[in-house]
Amino acid sequence: MLSESLARIIKINTDLIRQCGLPLLLLALSLFLSACTTTTVDEFRQGETGIEAHQSIVILGRRQGSTYETREEFVNCVGERVSRGTAAIRVIPEKEFIDSLFPWFEPRTAPLRTSDLQVLMEEPLVAQKITEYGIRYIVWVDGQTETSNRMGSISCAVGPGGGGCFGFGSWEDDSNFDARVWDVSSFASVGTISTDSTGQSYVPAVVVPIPLIARVEANACSSLATQLQQFVNGG
Repeated sequence: MLSESLARIIKINTDLIRQCGLPLLLLALSLFLSACTTTTVDEFRQGETGIEAHQSIVILGRRQGSTYETREEFVNCVGERVSRGTAAIRVIPEKEFIDSLFPWFEPRTAPLRTSDLQVLMEEPLVAQKITEYGIRYIVWVDGQTETSNRMGSISCAVGPGGGGCFGFGSWEDDSNFDARVWDVSSFASVGTISTDSTGQSYVPAVVVPIPLIARVEANACSSLATQLQQFVNGG
C-alpha cells in the first residue's frame, strides 16, 4: 500500500513541476499524506477521590528503571495542563518539590510503594513540607515513547545548478504512559490512568523535505492530563 502511494506521488511529480511549479506540488503532497495519531485512555479506580481548593497535587516521573527514564518534559507537560482550565488543580512543580525534600525523592531513594511513603512521612521534615504544600495526592508518571518500523530513505545532492532532496521516509511512534495516584491522607493507591498514543509520521522529499510528524507524545500528555483532572476531582 505504501509503495503504491509512493509510486503515484513520483508519477505526478514531473507534470506538476512542469505545469504548476514546485509550490503546488508541495501542497499536493501535504494534502495526500497526513500524519495522524490514535490515542486510548484507560482508568482503573481503587478508591474514592476528591480535592479541596486549598489542597494540591505533585506529579513526579519514575526514574528508577535501568533501561529508560520518564522524561522531565513530559511530566511538566502533564502538570501544566492539569493546572489549567475549568477543572484546574493546583500542581506543585516537580523540581521545586524534589529540591525542597532532598534527598528523599531522588531516584535512588524515592518511595516505590505506598507503605514506603507511610514510613517516609515519619520524617519530621518530610511531613512538614507535605503539609506546607497542602499535598493531597502524589502522582507517579511512568513511561516512554518508542520509535519503530522505519522505512524508506532520502538522499540530497548539490550541483552547479543548485541542490535538492528526493525520497520518502516514514516511521511509527508509540507513547505509552501510566499515572499512579497515591492518596497522602490514607497512604493508599487510589487508581491508575494509562494512555497509549500511536501515530505514523512521513517525510516526502521532492527538492525540499516536508516533515509530517505525528504528535503522539503531545496527544498522550493532553489525554492523560484531562483524565487525571477528572479522576482527582472525583469524576
